[in-house]
Amino acid sequence: MSEPVVISSGELTATISPIGAELVSLRDAGAREYMSDGDPRWWSGRAPVLFPVVGALNGDRYRLDGKEYSIGKHGFARRSMFTLEEHDPCERVRFVLSDSEATRAVFPFAFRLELFHSIRGATLMTTATVSNTGDAPLPFSFGFHPAFAWPLPGGAAKEHHRIVFELDEPQAIRRIDKAGQMLSESFPTPVTGDTLAPDASLFEADALIWDAIHSRACSFGAPGGASLAVEWNNCPMLGIWQIPGAPFLCIEPWQGLADPQGFEGDFRQKPGVIVLEPGTYRSFTLGITVSPPETAP
Repeated sequence: MSEPVVISSGELTATISPIGAELVSLRDAGAREYMSDGDPRWWSGRAPVLFPVVGALNGDRYRLDGKEYSIGKHGFARRSMFTLEEHDPCERVRFVLSDSEATRAVFPFAFRLELFHSIRGATLMTTATVSNTGDAPLPFSFGFHPAFAWPLPGGAAKEHHRIVFELDEPQAIRRIDKAGQMLSESFPTPVTGDTLAPDASLFEADALIWDAIHSRACSFGAPGGASLAVEWNNCPMLGIWQIPGAPFLCIEPWQGLADPQGFEGDFRQKPGVIVLEPGTYRSFTLGITVSPPETAP
């Protein structure tokens, strides 16, 4: 199946593509859109999943047991065709990607990656489960990359939007260089207490990156307009990103980071990589709750 599938609660409708099992649209009962439109003039993504790497590798290559392999930025899952395993239009859809000859050529491991999207009321929950179906330990990273409309529906000005974390986030942030690799130094946080005022100028040096975020939830919105409550689990890192001036803002929970500058170690030693023993699995969740604007624009 190559056509997108739809699930809906009446309050919320989600459209998911089998390519990458990617959320491509999220609309409320008034048909207002909360995701990026994927305009390729800016960035064609909407909410790709990142597997088996997050970010860029040094030279797009990694080393494993003395051999080199090539994987592009954010891995191959986001461009892979998933198999539809379950679809209830009123509630849920399940897509699965398993290892194949093509994946094993660049990532020599057996795995099953399941993306389960479900809607209840005004909340979309996405659970990603990585299972080790082989007989050797499985090293990997995983991340979510949702791009939300900015401004959100409702008529509030872009500059009035705020991200409010569930906890204060006073720690320094990290940045990447022009090749997408992690810089060694840290930078002062743009967060005041628990609040970030996003502005295009913040992203001229690419993403804001927290390599140890305390919060596991935040809100995004502006007075008088719509808002989103975003929550995540098992993702201890976070990126916030846009192309300066673009009509979207990405809030990205991760288990994994780009390579440090010049990293040439074994893939298992890469920051943020976790290892699953045979027969085990790890799940990651992302919840998005929509609060429509009080009055239609």
